[in-house]
Amino acid sequence: MQNKQILFTGIHTAELVEKEVPQITEKDVLVKMEYTVVSGGTERANLLGLTSKKFPKALGYCGVGYVEEVGADVTKVAVGDRVVVYHGHHAKYNIRPEEDITKVENDKVTSLEAAFVVIASMGLGGVRKLEIELGESAMVMGQGLLGIFSTQFLRLSGANPVIAVDLNPARRELALQLGADYAFDPSDEDFVEKVKEVTKGKGVNGCVEVTGVAQAMNQALECASWMGRISLLGCTRVSDSLVDYYKMVHRPGIKLIGAHNFVRPKVESYPHHWTHNDDCNAILDMIASKRIQVEPIVSRIESPLNAPQIYNELCDDKDFPMGTVFDWRDM
Repeated sequence: MQNKQILFTGIHTAELVEKEVPQITEKDVLVKMEYTVVSGGTERANLLGLTSKKFPKALGYCGVGYVEEVGADVTKVAVGDRVVVYHGHHAKYNIRPEEDITKVENDKVTSLEAAFVVIASMGLGGVRKLEIELGESAMVMGQGLLGIFSTQFLRLSGANPVIAVDLNPARRELALQLGADYAFDPSDEDFVEKVKEVTKGKGVNGCVEVTGVAQAMNQALECASWMGRISLLGCTRVSDSLVDYYKMVHRPGIKLIGAHNFVRPKVESYPHHWTHNDDCNAILDMIASKRIQVEPIVSRIESPLNAPQIYNELCDDKDFPMGTVFDWRDM
């Protein structure tokens, strides 16, 4: 059986190629995909060679589809089940181990909504690690996919106020629509003063730093309250500024928390540290009950045939539409 798949074949170059689908093992699940979501930050860094110069690369860790075949030892899902796929590829068919598959059991959740659940779970992981209490102030630096979900989860966690930060005015407006109390432009000269003003001079108790930009990290530290917490959800590929750790971290007692998605329990959830599958199931339930919104985040749905053009835009356009989805149903 042939598979259509998007590959990064060189710096700034993406192609739709055809490959043979391999045989599954006894622990694998073969999924025929409906949608996969472009993760702008991670995919851009890989496409530009910021992670490594080794090509080809296959990405696309966030998607949804239907089970086509299961290995002999698979017990969690069956042929015909609709499932969320973790760490698959932008491809018509994905093969993943059973632990990377989460069944979508609620008919109130559309496939387009479910396609975003994996990346939403990463935002939720960053929020959980802040251990927000009701009434604490919170801020999200960056309103891309991870940030916009983090903003929604902070609202649900009882943070007050919730402050969204982004250079892009359209993303700031969306953040306000989805639950932020304030949305600020970090390039404003009085940005820190604005944050301090809406937090009654105290600064923010909890901050999710999503951008991975060193300057944004410095601003997060400037805006932090005494004994504040910052979860580092973004991946800083290039450091372009220095942090005065005594003045900005040690003296005010700031906690910097690594929040990479791989830092999760594998088997059993515990407070503030949930497994991947438990978070995915929780998010599916929140989408079904309308506590979390996905549809306003969807910017466009594209055929994989347009992948070369889409990835050129990702490399060159600083305002790349964050909710970009590939539709594999007609491939």
